[in-house]
Amino acid sequence: MQKAPLPPFSEALSPMRDGAATGLVLAQLDQMAARGKPVLWVQDRLSEREGGRPCLRGIELAERPILRVAARNAVEALWAMEEGLECTALSAVIGEIWGDPRVLDFTATKRLALRSLRGGVPLWLIRGDGTGTLSVAPDRWDVRSLPSIPNGLDARAPGSALWQAKLFRSRRQAPGIWVASHDRAAHRLHLAAPLRDGALGTGSGAQGTPRPRALG
Repeated sequence: MQKAPLPPFSEALSPMRDGAATGLVLAQLDQMAARGKPVLWVQDRLSEREGGRPCLRGIELAERPILRVAARNAVEALWAMEEGLECTALSAVIGEIWGDPRVLDFTATKRLALRSLRGGVPLWLIRGDGTGTLSVAPDRWDVRSLPSIPNGLDARAPGSALWQAKLFRSRRQAPGIWVASHDRAAHRLHLAAPLRDGALGTGSGAQGTPRPRALG
């Protein structure tokens, strides 16, 4: 979403099983300058069962192959992520842990953050059905689906998908809420601030319309 470098460790929480958080993560990673280095993608068994495996052929991360690790539980997933963050041959690590397992506590997130800083490998932790327990992640997102855009050809058919991306904690910028949509032609997400009623005499005309910003 921004030109600034990615933080070493970010979290994306989502109560949905529709891949909205995954889409946000992939769009952010697509900004990275590093090319050619693979991305390590770690899933625990519950994440794979509830959200499905990533379709590697359908994911476009420019010149970055994806190495997938299927962990039996959250303990093994955390271990694989920590080991991956020590490997400078990787461009990033994506970890998926379902729910709020006891092992994913404040201390565990601190270990991940320290390894990410030490190895210089950014980490995205996707927490499906998580409630947002204590974490040291500098950026924390809540991503969920919204009703789709009306279909202009058939009112009974679904239109283009929409998501709400809420940055509820950040050490780099002010928190905020955006509505995301997928631009199929440009293969990117667009973010716009949701419409609100402003004070009288302000926000009239084109100046009051939120401008979409490309994500990725």
